[in-house]
Amino acid sequence: MARAALALEDGTVYVGDSFGATGTVSGEVCFNTSMTGYQEILTDPSYRGQILTMTAPQIGNYGVNPADVESGRLQMAGFVVREASRITSNFTATGMLGDYLARAGVVGLTGIDTRALVRRLRIRGAMTGVLSSEVLDAAKLVELARSAPPLVGRDLVREVMPDEERAWTEPLDAWATPLQQPLVGGDFPPRRERPGTKHVVALDYGMKWNIARHLVSQGCRVTVLPGRATAADVLAHRPDGVFLSNGPGDPEVLDSCVATVRDLVGRVPLFGICLGHQLLSLACGAKTFKLKFGHRGANQPVMDLETGKVEITSQNHGFAVDEATLPADLVVTHRNLNDGTIEGVHHKTANAASVQYHPEAAAGPHDSAYLFDRFRAMLA
Repeated sequence: MARAALALEDGTVYVGDSFGATGTVSGEVCFNTSMTGYQEILTDPSYRGQILTMTAPQIGNYGVNPADVESGRLQMAGFVVREASRITSNFTATGMLGDYLARAGVVGLTGIDTRALVRRLRIRGAMTGVLSSEVLDAAKLVELARSAPPLVGRDLVREVMPDEERAWTEPLDAWATPLQQPLVGGDFPPRRERPGTKHVVALDYGMKWNIARHLVSQGCRVTVLPGRATAADVLAHRPDGVFLSNGPGDPEVLDSCVATVRDLVGRVPLFGICLGHQLLSLACGAKTFKLKFGHRGANQPVMDLETGKVEITSQNHGFAVDEATLPADLVVTHRNLNDGTIEGVHHKTANAASVQYHPEAAAGPHDSAYLFDRFRAMLA
């Protein structure tokens, strides 16, 4: 295997083997603690502009398949693993992880001590880095890392949002839906879709496809609009509710998106996830801040403060809402049990709510699916 190296802006360099595409890329170096779900992670638009390290020791052992994608392309700049599996063992697999990365142009690095890298990121915080299979000189790589643009202050939404309106009609797969349980023997009964034809406009800032599938399986007619749509654009569709999607980058640079949400609050029911949660909070007067190393994984504990229930959640964010700036109109509904940060809010007088985590990602596996039921009820 050819060699490749990762350099951090603090001067640390990790040298290992190249897999996937060849090239030189820069981005914020972060980590995800999930043991599975690497294909969903690779295609999540929220990872735009990042070089991601997986903490699980072996990645790629169940291959890749068309059913596990969350967008139309691989989104991140680079992918780092301890060991990239060279075999697959899954009946759904249609290809190997390394080939998948190569076709998509994503540079990969394997064969390094990912525990040491993650420990450094936890102590020092997420850092800008450069991953290359072309440049192996340590001093040159560190120089490139220090001159690369940081994530803070960048508008990455414009790189991942759709160019035009579209209708979404695909529901959840039978294996993913929480609306029914398997029969004896593992077969599923006929799908029981919820009744109704409520119209939801989804503002797409880099939306994961499983979110739209949940909305359809709730009995909604879903129209997806680019995240830069104005409030007038949204209201022209006469929606029963508006969904605010996840997306990448720094939320405080998205002035036009915040203005749109501000104009929609109180005029139509709103529900946001991840970046959508941050945009709703900003629109109501709060501020956001950069987390030291973010929350990325499928094992994050969150408490629903209204019920006392603890959920195991999937998360992917590097920013959070600053509780000290929370306006009186917003009430905290969910809290991260690891660090106490805000994981959900609702508006006291307007029909609007949001969560920072990803209820569509089935980490629990269905601990958080009730949030889509709540949104459906908001449309009544």
